[in-house]
Amino acid sequence: MKRKISLLGQLALLAMLAAVAGVAVAEGARGVSPSGYHYYEVGDLAAQRPGKREAAMLLMGGGDFVPEAFHWWLERAGHGRVVVLRASGADELQKEIYHDIGGVTAVQTLVFDNRKAADDPAVLRVVKAADAIFIAGGDQSRYIRFWKGTALNDALNEHVRAGKPIGGTSAGLAILGAHAYGALDGGSVNSLAAMNDPMGSEVTMDKDFLAMPYLSNVVTDTHFAKRDRLGRLIVFVARAAQDAGQSDIVGIGVDEDTALCVEADGRGRVHSLNGGYAWLVMPQRTADRLSNGEPLDFSSIPVTGVGTSSRLHLEGFKVDNAAFTAVASVVNGELQLRPH
Repeated sequence: MKRKISLLGQLALLAMLAAVAGVAVAEGARGVSPSGYHYYEVGDLAAQRPGKREAAMLLMGGGDFVPEAFHWWLERAGHGRVVVLRASGADELQKEIYHDIGGVTAVQTLVFDNRKAADDPAVLRVVKAADAIFIAGGDQSRYIRFWKGTALNDALNEHVRAGKPIGGTSAGLAILGAHAYGALDGGSVNSLAAMNDPMGSEVTMDKDFLAMPYLSNVVTDTHFAKRDRLGRLIVFVARAAQDAGQSDIVGIGVDEDTALCVEADGRGRVHSLNGGYAWLVMPQRTADRLSNGEPLDFSSIPVTGVGTSSRLHLEGFKVDNAAFTAVASVVNGELQLRPH
């Protein structure tokens, strides 16, 4: 956005507007746009980008940052400029990346209030100049409603095609698969409700929003073990398979305080603060019963745990040194899990 007054004058004006309108002005704020977004920055936007960029995906299950995983991701961003995208909150994530994680020239944050902002030229300039993009947690339905089919949607896919890193946590991870649980009804369905009414209004699926490498037949889920989400991920996989008319849909769930770091060649490694896993759900067939008004039946689904000593190959979805293997079945809407 063009500066028409001095920086000190801008901040003074913003503070006055905040006092009148109740708008919070956080550290590094540069403006609140009438186009429907808030903008924050910290660091040196004029700094030379230190290193080359490599394609990488940081898939975080929510909760606390895993510093080792973030350092890996920022290295692949050339320790340059990170752009945080979100639809709630302010610059708290920006501060954590810049001050606590460190190793970047600058961090910019765009907080979206509506769909109009996703076509704003100023927004697109920020996104297109990013060395890495991170999508925050919150409500994934806002991302789908605000961004899908917009110029920002195109810019995100172009960022990935250009071989630059992308990442997301919680809701930000939920939208990275080509198939996604959209939470479009305003809630967050639990496993029991999903398994007992898999075709019901609470299971709101979306597809073809973002185009991530290796995730074209994947649906993701987050906060996984802590919120007992295996049952609902199985439902998401069953629904995505039916919607797409294909049997090779794969589910990837990631635990809290845990990150799956995916290299450009599709090799993935887990880092965790608490011994968490990435969970691979790969039935390779359609559900036994997926009908309106009836509970789910889906038997003999392989489930593989990817731990910190494992390696996941997204090309073919193979796991070296799996942390565990199990077989899940949903029988009349009830989850059964046994070791394999």
